[in-house]
This record gives sequence, structure tokens and C-alpha cells, in this order.
Amino acid sequence: MRNYNNLVKVAAAAACRGAAFLRAATRPASDTWTEKAQHDFVTEIDRGCEALIAEALTSAVPGSRVVGEELSPELVSGDVVWIVDPLDGTTNFLHGFPEYAVSIGCVVSGALCAGVVHDVARDVVYRAAAGGGAWMNDVQVQVSEVAEPKRALIATGFPFRSMEHLERYLRQFAAVARTVSGIRRPGSAALDLSNVAAGRFDAFWELGLAPWDIAAGIVLIREAGGTVTRSDGSEDVLAHGDIVAGNPRMHEWLLTLLRQAS
Repeated sequence: MRNYNNLVKVAAAAACRGAAFLRAATRPASDTWTEKAQHDFVTEIDRGCEALIAEALTSAVPGSRVVGEELSPELVSGDVVWIVDPLDGTTNFLHGFPEYAVSIGCVVSGALCAGVVHDVARDVVYRAAAGGGAWMNDVQVQVSEVAEPKRALIATGFPFRSMEHLERYLRQFAAVARTVSGIRRPGSAALDLSNVAAGRFDAFWELGLAPWDIAAGIVLIREAGGTVTRSDGSEDVLAHGDIVAGNPRMHEWLLTLLRQAS
């Protein structure tokens, strides 16, 4: 049985290396941004950070693979696979808004087992290993105990990449907004999920996310006592699609509400 804590240490070291690279980087001029999809930009900063992280991970765990936007079901069936987003919250980074992160999840024999999210601007590290709890730096964290929607603070993400989801999302947003105490959209799914794990947000949902956006955060929330599923309730989360997360009671409530609103 592989020691998942060692994988967390490897991921944390690689994420720290990536975070240092991002802090030292000069934000590129807007005319150098590449639009890889509608409203979704990539720069040489993303690519350089990804290369540093990949080298650190594969050097520490020979034979492991690093995947991101080229992720496919076949790739996650290997022994050790790292699912990496070198800069989650690229648009925030490009505009100097301090809400972006390095996210590294680890899959062993097809199962998510470790995750690290490094909050770059605040230099805070969230980490978790299967069976080992979730941690923010050296403090163990747990999901919130809020059970009433009227007291809940919910996080979300706009479907900026996939406009075909917009009408359904707006119906969901309206249903949630009528019920809860507040909704926030900071712009980094990895940090939103980390904040659910730390008990700051009571639940989170977003449509059309990719595996590299959520892999690490899923481990964090589950190890912090929370629940993460697809919008259909499935726990098969290593694919593109919708995500619903929260403490167990708020997850159940939000999942039901979103289905009704859709």
C-alpha cells in the first residue's frame, strides 16, 4: 500500500515551486494573452509554471504522469497520475486580483487519493490524503455545521467557458439567491473548494468544470467531512461536468434545489 502522505508532500513541494514562480512573474501585457476558448486565456506564465511543476512531480515519483487539459479516462487508469492546474484563476492573475492558486490532485490506480491547493497570494497551503484528514498549513480543518439555507454562504462559478449552460445556471442562481444569506464568486474553483473544506463556505456549485479544476479540492472536502458529487448525485467526478459540494446537509439541500431549478 502506497503511503499517500508521501504523495501529498511531493505535491506540496511542487505546488510551492509553482507558487514561487507565479509570485516572481511579471503579469503579461494583454496583447500577449492567448484565448484557448471563449473567455478562457492562457499565457507563457501558465506554461512555464506547468513545466516546473511537472518536472518536480515526475522527478520525485519516477514513472508517474502529469495530465491537465489533455486528460482522458485512459490516462487516469495508470498507477500514479497527477492532475494539475498550474494557475487556477488565470483571469484573476492577469488582472492582479489576488485569488488564484496552484492545484495538484493525485490519482492512484484510478482513485483520487491526495490533493494540494496552494493559495498563491496568501501563501496558504491546503492539503489532504485519503484517510488522513484535511489541513490548512498545520491546522486540521472541517466543513461547516450550518444546516439552514437561510444562514448559509454559498460559493459558485459562472459558466464563462460554456455559454450553452447560461440559461440553466441563471435559473439555479435565482433559486439559490432567494433562499440563502449570500452568494460569492471569487473566480478560482480550487480555492472555492478549499474554502468549503475549511468551513468558510457552506456549499459550492458550478457547471462545466474540468478535472484539473476540482481534483485536489474534492479530496480536501471529502477528508474534511463534506460531500462532493455531480449534479446527478454521482460520485464519479473525474470527468468534465457539473459539481456540487458542501457539508453533508447543505450538499443534499443544494443538490435538490438545483435539480428543481433546472
